[in-house]
Amino acid sequence: MEKKVAVVIINWNGKDDTVRCLTSVKKVNRRNYELEVWVVDNGSTNDSVAVIKKAHPWVKLITTGKNLGFTGGNNLGIQAALAKGAGYFWLLNNDTLVEQNVLCALDNFSHPQIGLVGSKIYFAAGHEYHRARYRESQRGKVFWYAGGLIDWKNMYASHRGVDEVDHGQYNQKEETPFISGCSLFVSRRVLQNIGLLDDRFFLYYEDLDLCLRAKRAGYKLLYDPHSLVWHVNAGSSGGAGNPLHDYYLTRNRILIGYRYASLRTKIALARESLHLVWKGPTVKRKAVLDAAFGRWGNRYEPRKFTN
Repeated sequence: MEKKVAVVIINWNGKDDTVRCLTSVKKVNRRNYELEVWVVDNGSTNDSVAVIKKAHPWVKLITTGKNLGFTGGNNLGIQAALAKGAGYFWLLNNDTLVEQNVLCALDNFSHPQIGLVGSKIYFAAGHEYHRARYRESQRGKVFWYAGGLIDWKNMYASHRGVDEVDHGQYNQKEETPFISGCSLFVSRRVLQNIGLLDDRFFLYYEDLDLCLRAKRAGYKLLYDPHSLVWHVNAGSSGGAGNPLHDYYLTRNRILIGYRYASLRTKIALARESLHLVWKGPTVKRKAVLDAAFGRWGNRYEPRKFTN
């Protein structure tokens, strides 16, 4: 069990991204671990399942028949791998490419206090937020995530180093406030202690919630800069700043805040919510009202993607 690792990847109409991701995962140095890859297809409406099966028949493919979100899809994959005896789990976005030595992150679990481990994550070359800012030689070395930051006063979680070119400034292995679910390693022992992802989130902030539950249970969160991943960035959900993002980020930020933040921050969130109900855009108004009435899970239907 201690050497069995389950990689869980969610696909939702993202066949091209998923096939590329699996091609890179297939080439990783397994470091004496037994690796099983579970792809959970979240009710794709295109030919994703057939394409993935043909390109990578070696993976274990689960079809949900409907969109269970990041939380439900990952939980389904984790539960299947738990039943098969997996000792470690690697949650990996389908719109990523991984470096061959990425599994070095697992070595950190030799320390019993380590609960979750996160990779150093770059933007995939050509997919940076500010593409024109970088020279060709810098592409593929621009940070997407180099550790987490939490602004408790305003209840925002962000990525350390985002948009910076890597000059070795974040090359130290160290504790971090939270780990991105884009590439997150966790042990069976921890999940059995704190539980799986909370389905109320469906999408966004569920990784922060998992990390905060782990910290409350006494575990440490570790950023490992030697475990490298490249992220296309929101390839499976239509890109940053669309209504899907606005809805779930707005609603789930309220859930996180009322669960973990100080009374002062909760009051500030309440005031902000009232303002959004009064003058905010329609999608954010819906998000606030759904939070107020406890309407969690899948409450916003995203547009269909067919890549």
